[in-house]
Amino acid sequence: MIAGSLPATARRLSAILLVALALAGAATAQTIADIPTSQPPNLGDLKQQILEYQKSGAYDRDLAAVASAAQTYVEQRAGEVKNPALVLDIDETSLSNWPQLVANDFGYIPRGPCRLPEGPCSSQTWERRMRAKAIAPTLALFNAAKAKGVSVFFITGRRENQRWVTAANLRTVGYHGWAGLVMRPAGDKRTVAEYKSGERAKIEARGYTIIANMGDQPSDLAGSHAERGFLLPDPFYRIP
Repeated sequence: MIAGSLPATARRLSAILLVALALAGAATAQTIADIPTSQPPNLGDLKQQILEYQKSGAYDRDLAAVASAAQTYVEQRAGEVKNPALVLDIDETSLSNWPQLVANDFGYIPRGPCRLPEGPCSSQTWERRMRAKAIAPTLALFNAAKAKGVSVFFITGRRENQRWVTAANLRTVGYHGWAGLVMRPAGDKRTVAEYKSGERAKIEARGYTIIANMGDQPSDLAGSHAERGFLLPDPFYRIP
């Protein structure tokens, strides 16, 4: 009886194996229909690319490349004009908010607590803690400009009620001796481009020649009132 049962068992195992192989073959043979759509890049994929861009060191290298070009220009141009000036943005230009950005998964949270590293971390509380680090290539540009007799002005979208903590954070990380720190007034309804270009115009009206203007947003550079603009990389957020 036992001897007679072996062939039947073998046949059942063979049948199961054939079915499994057939299913496996069907799975490996599957193709995805190539149907064009208007879908933009996937947000989750983009966030992973941004994280890798920063962690790989490519972001830091790109920052250094732009700031170095700005420094070369400022050092060459400084002695050719009267009262030369350099304008710098603050966030993601002079100071890095990376821990806050990652904690918020690149979202914007204006008010509330700041829990690091897990998040969320509001902008208001983060700025009050004064933990943002200097962006080293920008600090090097700042010091090089001053050494050439260039007056350095900060123009930021941060509000006037954040002046003390902003100035303290800048000094803590090594920015000393700037000519002006322009904060956005409460209730200001202008676009960022209108506000920043308008403030540059005021600096020019005081007799300065703005030889360079550096920021991380196109709106930092939009408008006139600067000889040359330098746009730093920033895939983390956009301020229109």
